[in-house]
Amino acid sequence: MQTIKEDLIATIKLAYPVSIGQLGFIMMGVVDNIMVGGLGANSLAAASLSNGIFILILIIGIGVSYAVTPLVAISMGSKKPFECESTFKQSLLINFVLSLILLLITFFFSVFIKYLNEPAGVSQLAISYTKILGFSILPVMLFQTYKQFIEGLSFTRPAMYVTIIANIINLFMNWVLIYGKFGFPALGLNGSGWATFSSRLFMGIVLMVYVVKSKHFRQFNVSPKFSKINLHVIKKILDLGLPSAFQYAFEVGAFTFAIIMVGWLGTRQLAAHQIAINLATISYMITLGISSAGAIRVGNALGKQNIKLVRRAGFIAIVLGASLMACFGILFISLKSILPSIYINDPKVISIAANLLIVAAIFQIFDGTQAVGIGVLRGLTDVKGPTIITFVAYWIIALPIGYYFGFTLHLNVVGVWIGLLLGLIAAAVLLTLRFNKKSKLLIEV
Repeated sequence: MQTIKEDLIATIKLAYPVSIGQLGFIMMGVVDNIMVGGLGANSLAAASLSNGIFILILIIGIGVSYAVTPLVAISMGSKKPFECESTFKQSLLINFVLSLILLLITFFFSVFIKYLNEPAGVSQLAISYTKILGFSILPVMLFQTYKQFIEGLSFTRPAMYVTIIANIINLFMNWVLIYGKFGFPALGLNGSGWATFSSRLFMGIVLMVYVVKSKHFRQFNVSPKFSKINLHVIKKILDLGLPSAFQYAFEVGAFTFAIIMVGWLGTRQLAAHQIAINLATISYMITLGISSAGAIRVGNALGKQNIKLVRRAGFIAIVLGASLMACFGILFISLKSILPSIYINDPKVISIAANLLIVAAIFQIFDGTQAVGIGVLRGLTDVKGPTIITFVAYWIIALPIGYYFGFTLHLNVVGVWIGLLLGLIAAAVLLTLRFNKKSKLLIEV
């Protein structure tokens, strides 16, 4: 049995490549917002609105793809590698079909942006930008299929390297397409959308080629060709993946609806909200690496039927996530007036964003705890209970309280964020208690 220190190191080794990869994925949005910020508050607000809607749709696909990692980890832990290939092949089929459905949904919802009571200039820009982002769903889901499979095998670095390079491509293409360089027309906000699509296309194709060609995965048939349908495996993936998708949809949906509410308060408030939420999302994405590492280690331990290791791996991941987010909270408070100035030079927007970062600093700890809590419970293949918890936390607690504080008590955008904070506290506490209870039940069994 490993010591706690060895378990902690093992978790960090698995987590940091995933964290960097997740950070790289969200950094595309950060770079987009910084580049778009130069076009003015309307473009930045439109990017905020479009990204909120798009992520709400994309997260369904990403959530379903997350099912593969713990299933593969459990199969490897129980020494049944033959199950891994079947899981991969069926997930490839599921993710392809799902990506087409989500693309259609994106186009459908983009039409209704003009009815969200946002400023006219913001809505017009957001509609076309959202449609362009929709095309990136196909390469993102291809990337996720291969990424989650190899992460279940504890290979977490390849996706990190691909994502880092993709960020360089995204930055360059933003500069070229937004402002019209090398003979390209200046496309403004739409140029940022096409830059994002090109970088995500690179990610999907390159990771696929790497996995297919790599000697590490030769024992598996990982070609992008579909095999025959296996309804049993498809059911297993969807039983784990769909609730996971709803978990993230409830959370992202709540934050998206918060964007809409903040939009009712004005363009500057919306721009400030986007800046603060971008910064908070950076730290959240890093914590998702710890969440994934926790799911892998808990899944491996479950496959080995080592219940003591299940509990230790889970709680080490939860404490690590909360501790890291506490450090980010301190950073947010220390640099609350400096960080927003990276995005925009509007003093009013910077002032509002600085106040939001104070609230964000507090909810960092609880955001990290709930993110890792969802991961370690997924490692136990426990997803239905956490789905209910996330719905209650965000839609019964966070949004109603946020609306009451923001509009009834006239605390403005800060009131909306206080509601989000209370929802995150509820989610963190309930998910941690559930992991404790579920892992104890394994001992009794």
